[in-house]
Amino acid sequence: MKRTPFFEQHRQAGAKIVPFGGFEMPVQYAGIMEEHKTVRTAVGVFDVSHMGEFFAQGPNALSFLQSITVNDVSKLTPGKAQYSAMCYEDGGIVDDLLVYMLADQSYMIVVNAANIDKDWAWMQQHCPAGVTFVNNSDETALLAVQGPSSLATMQKLTSVDLSVIPYYGFVRGTLAGVEMTISRTGYTGELGFEIYFGVEHASKVWDAVFDAGKEFSIAPIGLGARDTLRLEMGYCLYGNDIDQTTNPIEGGLGWITKLAKGDFIGKPVLERCKADGPKRKLVGMMLQEKAVPRHGYPLLVNGKPTGVVTSGTFSPSLEKGIAMGYVGAAHAAPGTTVQIDVRGKSVDATVVALPFLKK
Repeated sequence: MKRTPFFEQHRQAGAKIVPFGGFEMPVQYAGIMEEHKTVRTAVGVFDVSHMGEFFAQGPNALSFLQSITVNDVSKLTPGKAQYSAMCYEDGGIVDDLLVYMLADQSYMIVVNAANIDKDWAWMQQHCPAGVTFVNNSDETALLAVQGPSSLATMQKLTSVDLSVIPYYGFVRGTLAGVEMTISRTGYTGELGFEIYFGVEHASKVWDAVFDAGKEFSIAPIGLGARDTLRLEMGYCLYGNDIDQTTNPIEGGLGWITKLAKGDFIGKPVLERCKADGPKRKLVGMMLQEKAVPRHGYPLLVNGKPTGVVTSGTFSPSLEKGIAMGYVGAAHAAPGTTVQIDVRGKSVDATVVALPFLKK
């Protein structure tokens, strides 16, 4: 198992450590409910250094990324990022990811921790001449500072005007005395920043961020609350809601799938899926009675099995059970009643439009 450069900080903060994506990661500190509410009302810090960072540079970098991702990389300008995905030839998803345009002919690709080796091999396999492609995952530390007080916290540490960075925009600048990439992105639905910097600065940056956020009751946040926060927003988790057996159209990612941009891996299958309409769709479901749905629980329509819950939890914000899962397209409309088998009991749930938490 690998460790991030913040492992000692987690241990000193009393974190419960669990295996995740090949790393020893903090699942919780004070408790999932308390940490969730800290991010929704104040500011929390996530160690996401387990994510992978690849860099593509050169005259063919754009055409390379266009050919392996579903979004239109040509729409990016330096200082902009986009959410995207890579597909296999059959339309199944290799991974979902972020693409950052650093400069002309220069990009950073951020991938999921559990998929670093697989993604690296897949991308190398399709990387043409004219592209310098490197994996800097082990050299890169990544913190996500999220919540309504994240801007006030981070602004103390830099002369860069963070308030003007647009959503899915980023800058290179000095923060806490360290040169880094400061990105207006996140996985919580709250105002927030993700900061990328060299692992050698890990302790310095961690301490500075927590000192700056002390007046706002800043706290470290584990994977448990990260999951409840992202699920309230209807954000997909690779390995649960999307994987190599699902395609972006049925997985609700049609909005990032730009079929008009030119050829890319998996495009013919996705074009057919869009033209014919997907046979199943990933939907959000809100339970009608008090129960907690979990990943893997059977999902039924009119009492007949239709799949399983891909993600499920008790929503601390809504105080209700919420879930995502795939149902037949005929049963995917908001307002439709489906059933979730919660430990042998059939519980009615209503299909709802995502996100669950309307902000």
